[in-house]
Amino acid sequence: MNYQEISQKVQALTNKVGAFIQKEAENFDIHASAESKGSNELVSYVDKESEKMLVIGLSEILPEAGFITEEGTIDKTNPSLTWIIDPLDGTTNFMHQLPIYAISVALKHNDEIVVGIVHELNKNECFHAAKGHGAFVNQKKIAISKTKRVTEALVVTGFPYSMDDKADRYMDVIRDFQLVTHGVRRLGSAATDMAYVAAGRLDGYFEFNIKIWDIAAGICILQEAGGKTTDFSGKLDVNQITGIECVAAGGIHTEMLEIINRYWTK
Repeated sequence: MNYQEISQKVQALTNKVGAFIQKEAENFDIHASAESKGSNELVSYVDKESEKMLVIGLSEILPEAGFITEEGTIDKTNPSLTWIIDPLDGTTNFMHQLPIYAISVALKHNDEIVVGIVHELNKNECFHAAKGHGAFVNQKKIAISKTKRVTEALVVTGFPYSMDDKADRYMDVIRDFQLVTHGVRRLGSAATDMAYVAAGRLDGYFEFNIKIWDIAAGICILQEAGGKTTDFSGKLDVNQITGIECVAAGGIHTEMLEIINRYWTK
């Protein structure tokens, strides 16, 4: 299987879907078009139509592949070959006419994510990677930052829609990072967060209670850029980190885990 060729085809597809999203953004009315999925989580016809466009296009690229999609527009499984899609990561930003939001597409082959595309639409930057071929933004190769200490780092996180009984512990983690780093950012798109870490713009990312479609593409891109992605316990298995917790970084990864686990393991 030629992962690089597949990546190129997906990039062309996200260009097409991205043009649709940006056209709809011009006249989007949050009061008329937003729906609630519960717990402050929003969705719109733009998310659903974008996902349908992606499903059709990806089915043409690999007809045998199954799907994991955020909006559930298709029910097709294949344990050995799966597309993982978030058609509009950063929906709340999109609805409020704020950057940042992105299309996120990943291909999982057996137990490994081998292709990742995060297309951030406001700057028209397509971050992409194929296993063994490095990571890029548009045509420029990218790599994680050279930062080795948390005290010299700028990190990014997200606020989960639901934290159950872990809210206080999570806020303690964020507070500690805010005190010891150059700062903590919250951009509103996990896929973009990870792409920016891969490109060295940010030094590390952490978040709790995320879904596989939030970070799947970012995992491939960040790893091909020289970074490391685990859950809060430091496990490497991608099946252990998707849908629960994620820490993604380069040289500060271990130190980030130490800060998180001052609170998380209690």
